[in-house]
Amino acid sequence: MFSLDQLLAGTPLGVQFINVAQQAGLNQKTVFGAESRNKYLLETTGCGVAFIDYDNDGWLDLFFVNGTRFETTFPKGQEPVSRLYKNNRDGTFTDVTLQAGVARTGWGQGVCAGDYNNDGHEDLFVTYWGDCALWRNNGNRTFTDVAAQAGVTTRTTTGLKRWNTGCAFLDYDRDGHLDLFVANYIDFDPKTAPLPESGPCLYEGLLVACGPPGLQGAKDILFHNNGDGTFTDVSEKAGILKKQGTYGLGVLVADFDNDGWPDIYVADDSAPSALFKNNHNGTFTDIGLEAGVAFGADGKTQAGMGVSAADVYGNGKLDIVKTNFAGDTSSFYRNLGNDNFEDVTFQSGFGRNTRFLGWGACFFDFDNDGWPDILTCNGHVYPEVKEKESESGYRERKVLYHNLGNGKFQDVSMDAGPGILEPVAGRGCALGDFDNDGDLDIAVNCVNDVPQLLRCDSTLKRNWLKVKLVGVKSNRSGIGARVFCKPEGEHQQMDEVRSGGSYYSQSDLRLHFGLNQAAKADLEVHWPSGHVDKVPSVRANQIVTVVEGKSLP
Repeated sequence: MFSLDQLLAGTPLGVQFINVAQQAGLNQKTVFGAESRNKYLLETTGCGVAFIDYDNDGWLDLFFVNGTRFETTFPKGQEPVSRLYKNNRDGTFTDVTLQAGVARTGWGQGVCAGDYNNDGHEDLFVTYWGDCALWRNNGNRTFTDVAAQAGVTTRTTTGLKRWNTGCAFLDYDRDGHLDLFVANYIDFDPKTAPLPESGPCLYEGLLVACGPPGLQGAKDILFHNNGDGTFTDVSEKAGILKKQGTYGLGVLVADFDNDGWPDIYVADDSAPSALFKNNHNGTFTDIGLEAGVAFGADGKTQAGMGVSAADVYGNGKLDIVKTNFAGDTSSFYRNLGNDNFEDVTFQSGFGRNTRFLGWGACFFDFDNDGWPDILTCNGHVYPEVKEKESESGYRERKVLYHNLGNGKFQDVSMDAGPGILEPVAGRGCALGDFDNDGDLDIAVNCVNDVPQLLRCDSTLKRNWLKVKLVGVKSNRSGIGARVFCKPEGEHQQMDEVRSGGSYYSQSDLRLHFGLNQAAKADLEVHWPSGHVDKVPSVRANQIVTVVEGKSLP
């Protein structure tokens, strides 16, 4: 028998992703729509997942959003509910859903995290077709849904349930309180929604769920945090309703123009994607078209799903990756500065794959060499395609792109281990170092299946650093803070603490930096308040906490 180290040493990457969900105790199935044939588009989108340290013990826990079905009546007490798993610090998790009070049933969608009331405990916002949940963390390992009291359960002007999708906490006015952005898909009513036969709605000759083209697109929402536990819908006043596209899914918040104010990018399905530029006065302007991130390289609309950002070139500017529908490539937009992006999908080597239908999208440095790589989580939207040999199938593998450090990416999926190659109907995808060993692991929420937990096993022996931020004048979570990391003898890196992202999901709020062989790194933290903390010569291979205004010696 070969040891794991011997097996890894024989691989080109020196890194393997292994699905350890079963032995970790993540064994509850996500239920979402009918398994073989979908009547409605709502049955196709799936759910998100969150890495969150809900009990502040320094170990990442997991929250999986769950859904339901239209034509199934579940026995009382056996309804599918969202699941919270506590990290046991030994590679296993315990299901604490009932004890924590988060066992809600419904058409769950996305999840994002942030300490909206600045009490030192991360809260969760979960989107639904219907009233959303704002799970206030009580600080005693329990949560309370305060969405109704907080004012974040609004419906459409016609009284329909909103189809809320991607979400993110952000401090758009930099007042120290986290606001909330919620994307919306379509105004959906099963009583009037078209059925596959009515169109007929066809995909490659198969009858499939209708939409989104031809259906009424919904409006995204911006809620302002009033600082007293309540929120106010400011969507119209802030200019969000002037968005050029519709059918919103993935939400990405980042300071794309380096002006210190958070902007909002929304991946739209079958419509121009939006880039809301923050005007510093409580309003936003959709500049997606002018900035070059609304369409694909050919100028056509795309079926945008998941989104992520990273400083790919090490130049202090955040670039964007976006997943799209099968038959199209994912998109890679290089940030040129001055509100201008260039579609470099094909020049970067990122346009090699067209047969996958992408959902989750994550930039992450899987080999700790200091350069952000890209993962896309895939799975077809229509379960009916499993009957067609010409398709790659309803269940699809992931795609892992290695950053070569020169603006080029190489598809290394086939060398990255069985966790990457195992086909699933993947949707939400999040990143976090659940075993605190210094490399990033992957959690995937799958449709009508148990989740995946892809542990990253590496023999590369490269150094790393994790940075946890605690805001004082800024929001307590440090969301929107920008960290510059300069390892000894290496190029400077930059990242921001962000809520939401990928597809419907929440990655670890701690920032991860690969240091290669550097033993130390200098940190510089730019807080939303405008304060700057400098932390020199931080020793590698540790989790360092930086409190705003209290720079370490």
